[in-house]
Amino acid sequence: MRIFTTRHPSRVARRDFLATTAAATTFTVLEPSTVFGAEAGARLDLGLIGCGGRGQWIAPLFADTGKYRFVACADYFQDRVNAVGEKYRIPASRRHTGLSGYKKLLDSPLDAVVIETPPYFHPQQAMDAVDAGKHVFLAKPIAVDVPGCLTIAEAGRKATANKLVFLVDFQTRANPDFRKAVGLVHQGALGPLVLAEAFYPWAGGGRGAPPAKAEEQLRNWYYVLPLSGDFIVEQSIHSLDVATWILNADPLRARGAGGHKVRPPGSIYDHFAVTYEFPGTLVLSFTCIQSIPFVKDEIRARVFGADGVIDVDYFGTVFLRGREHSVRATVGDLYTTGTQANIREFHQFVTQRRADNPTVAPSVRSNLTAVLGREAAYRRKELTLTELIREGKKLEPDLRGLAA
Repeated sequence: MRIFTTRHPSRVARRDFLATTAAATTFTVLEPSTVFGAEAGARLDLGLIGCGGRGQWIAPLFADTGKYRFVACADYFQDRVNAVGEKYRIPASRRHTGLSGYKKLLDSPLDAVVIETPPYFHPQQAMDAVDAGKHVFLAKPIAVDVPGCLTIAEAGRKATANKLVFLVDFQTRANPDFRKAVGLVHQGALGPLVLAEAFYPWAGGGRGAPPAKAEEQLRNWYYVLPLSGDFIVEQSIHSLDVATWILNADPLRARGAGGHKVRPPGSIYDHFAVTYEFPGTLVLSFTCIQSIPFVKDEIRARVFGADGVIDVDYFGTVFLRGREHSVRATVGDLYTTGTQANIREFHQFVTQRRADNPTVAPSVRSNLTAVLGREAAYRRKELTLTELIREGKKLEPDLRGLAA
């Protein structure tokens, strides 16, 4: 049963940019209607929402292109907005703090926002940005629960209707070798698909527990379930995103297990093992584990077809072998290069009137798949995607006492 996503067999693999329609001669702030007519070299004015580790890491990747300028920033913490503000010469009046500081940023003149906050906040911030007429560059995961995923789906539809760009920053889907190989699968290069597996072992992640105070939780949100969605959603979604991209279908149901072996009770899990069933009785076996010393980091998906196999790893290689087609490539550091590719395409989409936003539906699909796996593992029973969506369970952190 297909619920919220749309099948696009090779849409992501074939980016067909529209021609530029007009030229802009200044680097002044551009309203969306003006930006869509801008020349390819026009510089876009950005607001950064989320000035923590990921926000401060990604900001130079935008700035170094010469095609973007940060003119505003927002974060709950003053020290973080000051760090970004001073680096990019953002006036103090455009450095916003508190839980609702991002709203002041959205009220200011700028073209687009980059959202790098804890995942819990993504749906509302992204929807508010679209409502404010801003283009959106959004970090993964898009949400921590079903209501959040559905909000992003609606925000994506609204963005397209309003001719706004909405791009979700999954790095593998930006890589040309991944696109080529997955596109061949969708064209039938492997024949009927038989079995799939995906996994994400990682030595990192730590063995901590959620901080006691709300403000400390915002600074160190990874172990806080309502803020991160647990690591199957926050991080291991990378391998599920590739797997569901290859399979090009929504899961029907999942059964899972997991728990605390090295992390303390009350923290997020440290391992998951989930079996998903897809249409046609196609099974995806998925495992992820963190905080085990000496583990080789892999973000991997492998799918077997009647006529061949595709085997891809975020950290290294793309391999496909079928009866008539083959792909062998080394992809290198996708963490950086994939993000850079998305940043380039975001600028192209904005300036070349590309507002069909093909990254949204696959991101909703993989995020719902991750949430389904988490809930099946938590409950230790089979759970269908239809049941999960009908239930509509929402995760809510305790934000009492925090500055508005």
